[in-house]
Amino acid sequence: NGAGVTNTTGSITSTVSTNPTSGFSIVTYTGTGSNATVGHGLNVTPQLIIVKRRNTADGWHVYHSSANASPATGRILLNTTAAWATDSTAWNNTLPTSTVFTIGTSFAANANGSTYVAYCFAPVSGFSSAFSYTGNGSTDGPFVFVNHRPAWILLKRTDTASNWTIIDLAREGYNVDNDPLYPNLSDAEGTTDLADIIVTGK
Repeated sequence: NGAGVTNTTGSITSTVSTNPTSGFSIVTYTGTGSNATVGHGLNVTPQLIIVKRRNTADGWHVYHSSANASPATGRILLNTTAAWATDSTAWNNTLPTSTVFTIGTSFAANANGSTYVAYCFAPVSGFSSAFSYTGNGSTDGPFVFVNHRPAWILLKRTDTASNWTIIDLAREGYNVDNDPLYPNLSDAEGTTDLADIIVTGK
């Protein structure tokens, strides 16, 4: 949504490029090493936040509202197969608000002097959704209602180690042939059909 603008809402000044209509903002900031807040510019509470340290190698910290009821006690890593883990240094045990998200002292989110980018998503009815569900182990799995036909879906099992998985409408584009991609791997696309993507959900 154009060039970034300065946001001073949080205790750390951030630069934010925001499209509230789509529920998405890109935030850059410099860490302090101390518990802090960062303005995201959405004016609604994000349900998915992905943070990446930019000036050195580090993991991708992910916040998801379904795994952090209250307080925000943990995180999952986009670049590994690891399950959701309790980590008070990730989000300082504090849920995001309509104006800021909170970061703790984790080097992956807030090392002193390090630079970061955060991608913040707030669900928009008929456009995007953040959700969780419980599997049933059956070939006829659970139905997940998301109020629109999703074009792109990112999935991660949270209770044990497993790959991140992407399915979408742009490759095969028809049910049931929705082959997976695994963003934490360098593998070619898989051939196992994981979901039907339909008009009201998956």
